[in-house]
Amino acid sequence: MRAYYYDNVPGDQRLPHDSGRTIAPAALSDLGIKHHHFPDDLDSVNAIARERSYKNRDEIEISPSTLPNYEEKVKTFFDEHLHEDEEIRYILAGGGYFDVRNKGDEWVRIRLERGDLMIMPAGIYHRFTTDEQNYTKAMRLFKEDPKWTPLKRGGETDGNHFRKEYLTGRDAALDSIPDAQRMT
Repeated sequence: MRAYYYDNVPGDQRLPHDSGRTIAPAALSDLGIKHHHFPDDLDSVNAIARERSYKNRDEIEISPSTLPNYEEKVKTFFDEHLHEDEEIRYILAGGGYFDVRNKGDEWVRIRLERGDLMIMPAGIYHRFTTDEQNYTKAMRLFKEDPKWTPLKRGGETDGNHFRKEYLTGRDAALDSIPDAQRMT
């Protein structure tokens, strides 16, 4: 896993868009994001699933040969949105980028590769794209039946209960950090 500020330069979303300004793992934690690296260690993934009461999972393979209307789907995944559930992804093969918004509403790009497991809190604005290799195979974990309902960013979504709850928790955590130690 590697995190940095997105450069906001126009161009293919699958390019690195690396601004050269890195983000420390602690800054991701301040945003409510948890990361683990478990190469070939499904037992550790299962332990996290049990600990967080995740009962279901599926696998998704994102590539031009496995996903009908690939280019259209990848653009859809890249629309800024949130979920009302925590989002847990374990990368089984390939890689990709999750972009999340920090407190200043800047995009933070998180590069995930095989063995990376990331947990994003409910209510965080984010988006996803494959990388230039156009291949990501990921395990998605769910508390109940598998569902993936994106709520696009907008006035109504900004007022969503889960969004407000996320902001309250994030801001309280960030407010407890002295200015000299703040990373976002």
